[in-house]
Amino acid sequence: MALAANRTFYDTLWSAGRMVPPERFNTWPLLSGIAGSATASLEIGPGLHPRLPLSGTHFFDISGPALARLKARGGLATVGDATALPFPDRTFDLVCAFDIVEHIEDDRQVFREIRRVTREGATVVLSVPLHPARWSAFDVLVGHVRRYDADALVALLAEHGLTLERSAMFGMEPRSGRLLDFAVWALTKRPVQAMRWYNAVFLPLGLLLQPRLAWAAALMDVSTVGEVLLLLRRSGDG
Repeated sequence: MALAANRTFYDTLWSAGRMVPPERFNTWPLLSGIAGSATASLEIGPGLHPRLPLSGTHFFDISGPALARLKARGGLATVGDATALPFPDRTFDLVCAFDIVEHIEDDRQVFREIRRVTREGATVVLSVPLHPARWSAFDVLVGHVRRYDADALVALLAEHGLTLERSAMFGMEPRSGRLLDFAVWALTKRPVQAMRWYNAVFLPLGLLLQPRLAWAAALMDVSTVGEVLLLLRRSGDG
């Protein structure tokens, strides 16, 4: 089952991982401003890489070790499955889920839950991997259930009252197939050493080389894009 496999993988990953504050990510200029005017914010599946301000934000994840560290920094931490969010209807003005829905078998239920817990006009920010033809051993290792066709995803989101406003190229996944194969081998065969290298070298380098987000109206040309960031608006209940 995908949920159990993901919990095992990410409990292990985050137990050996390093917290990265949200200010270090290229999403901070956008999200800090939106969060500052939101009355309630939720981030689904942040792990140890939260993108929203730590203090006062609701963080929801399957990983207890990650949530314990977010709670220690002032986050409101809740463990569980994103197909059943334990929040009342129309609670949040801002919901984020970075690299999450591709891990969940019933993604439609996740979108239903996001719509349920958001208010009319709320901002929803999602990132997902694209192009099913690019499926690799790395997708299997990190617990992906799918990669998305961008047009089909935008249509699916619209069915759930989430309208795409802007999009941008996203992600720090290496483009080299050989490097991805090496990452799979290292995390499978030498996990302790691989995590040391990840924390000491690859994560800091990836953060340093992050480009500024270049937004396009609606859906950008994703023909050469491996992962996309979507900024959506939650429509009215009518």
